[in-house]
Amino acid sequence: NLTVIDDALALVRKDLGETVDLKTLPIDDPKTFDLFRAGATDGVFQFESRGMKELLLSYKPDEFRDLIALNALYRPGPLKSGMTAEFVKRKHHPEEVKFDIPEIEPILRETRGIIVYQEQVMRIAVELAGFSLAEADVLRKAMGKKVAEMMRQQRDGFLRGVRKKGVVSSEKARALFENIKNFAEYGFNKSHSAAYAALAYQTAYLKAHHPVHYMAALLTSEAERGATDQVVKYIAECQRMGIAVLPPDINESNFRFTVAGPAVRFGLAAVKNVGVKAVELV
Repeated sequence: NLTVIDDALALVRKDLGETVDLKTLPIDDPKTFDLFRAGATDGVFQFESRGMKELLLSYKPDEFRDLIALNALYRPGPLKSGMTAEFVKRKHHPEEVKFDIPEIEPILRETRGIIVYQEQVMRIAVELAGFSLAEADVLRKAMGKKVAEMMRQQRDGFLRGVRKKGVVSSEKARALFENIKNFAEYGFNKSHSAAYAALAYQTAYLKAHHPVHYMAALLTSEAERGATDQVVKYIAECQRMGIAVLPPDINESNFRFTVAGPAVRFGLAAVKNVGVKAVELV
C-alpha cells in the first residue's frame, strides 16, 4: 500500500505537475468521506472487504475518529459480541448514550460510552483506581494475555484502588471491571488502529481526488505480483467509476499501467508471459 501511494503520487507529479503532500492533507475532506460513506472502498487499505463496506454504509463515518474506531471494531470479537452493532446504533441514536459513572465520560465520550481501545482501559485505571501508568500497562498486558489468574489479581488491585480513591461505589466499580474483563476478549490498541486509519485515509483521498492515477498505480501493484484476480477486480472498479481501461498496445503500453488522459492504459505487466526485459527490448 505504501508503494501504491508512492507510485500514485509520482504519476500525479508527472502528469499534472502537482505535488500532493500527505503530511498536510485535510482530515475532514468531504470527497474522501463521501467515498467512505458510499462504501466505494475497493482499493482502500483495510476497508475493501464486503463486511467492512456494509459497516461503512450503515455507520456513515463523518470524521477521522470514526475510521479509527471502525478499524478496531471490524474484527471477530466485537462483531460476535454485538459491540460493533451497538456502536452503529449509538451513532444514529445519541440519546441512548448514557454514563452511569460520570468520571469516565471524558474517557469514553469519543466512542459513545463503549470501551473500544486498550488505552481507554488504562486511563480508567489511572483516573478511577489510582494506578500508575506502569501499573495500567500491566493491566493492558494481562488483558492481552487473557490469563484468568492475572485478571483476578488485576481485579483485586483495581477494586482496592477504587475504594482508596473513594470516587466510585464498590458496586459500580465491580460492574465496570466486569465490563473491562469482557472487553479483554477482543481489546484493540488505538495507536495501531490510528496508524491503519491514516493509511486508509490517504488511499481513499487519492482515489477520491486522483482516481485515474490511483487506479493505475493500484493495477500496476497487483499485476507485478501476479494477482490476476485482483487485476480483474480493479478493472471492474475502474469501469464502475467511469474510467476507461484502454487495451494493451505494443506502441503505447509500458510495463506498468499508465495514465492516458482520463483513461488508464493497460500495462504489459498484466499480460501473461511478458516480462520487463521483453518490454524493454521493444
